[in-house]
Amino acid sequence: MADQQDLTGKVAVVTGAGQGMGRAIALRLSELGARVAALDLNSAAIEETVAAFTGSGMAIACNVSDSAAVNSAFTELQAELGEVSVLVNNAGTGRAAGDGSDKMYELMGQRNEELAANGESKTHVDHLIHMQDEGWKGVMGVNLDGAFYCTRAAVRSMVRSGIKGSIISIASTAAQSGEGPVHYVTSKAALIGMTRALARELGSRNIRINAVAPGPTNTPIMEGIPEQWIKDMEDAIPLGRMAEPSEIAQAVSWLASDASSMCTGSVLVANGGSYFF
Repeated sequence: MADQQDLTGKVAVVTGAGQGMGRAIALRLSELGARVAALDLNSAAIEETVAAFTGSGMAIACNVSDSAAVNSAFTELQAELGEVSVLVNNAGTGRAAGDGSDKMYELMGQRNEELAANGESKTHVDHLIHMQDEGWKGVMGVNLDGAFYCTRAAVRSMVRSGIKGSIISIASTAAQSGEGPVHYVTSKAALIGMTRALARELGSRNIRINAVAPGPTNTPIMEGIPEQWIKDMEDAIPLGRMAEPSEIAQAVSWLASDASSMCTGSVLVANGGSYFF
């Protein structure tokens, strides 16, 4: 029996493919035979990703929060690789200039010190009141607007060529638990809402829309989080550890392939049991 995860002949687009989960996902889809377009702000990083492909692909520097840049990138990759069959909305961030994160982490550290010394603390770990408009828009622009712009471009390609495509957005366990910075949690919850709405809209075209909700994963985004917060997250995971990017890539490739042919509007949870949807 043929491998149902065989993506030979298909064109896949992966955003945020320069590192972490995005790179692992792009490599996995290439391994399965797809021609992969790797998109990221960091040109050097995506060139490294593409250099490791087992098959053909291309690197495109793109700011996904800019709709014109997204449309240009899709025009370029379609001319080179063909119409899109798979899109993975992976590009994401948990911080942006003016979002008040530095102050929040400072307060978190102060509160932890007080708890360790006295067993109690009167320090409030505020984030919202320190967040400026630019900080809110910076995270939402990448995590939500970027996913919308790329999904729209991919669906236009699929509809134009009659492709029964698959779109996967990387959400987060935070969308269910509410744990994390408010702009990040909100953006990931919104991705799930978009996934469900589009699954209903595009079902008649046999275009499937799903999401993967990782828990804490060993990626560069974790570098900006205080060590104590990371330890607390790991302690709360029943499997006792963070996920590796390759494990999330396996979940994504299943949803990208015909092996998941009856799945649409779903959220595949890959969080080690840290939170149940």
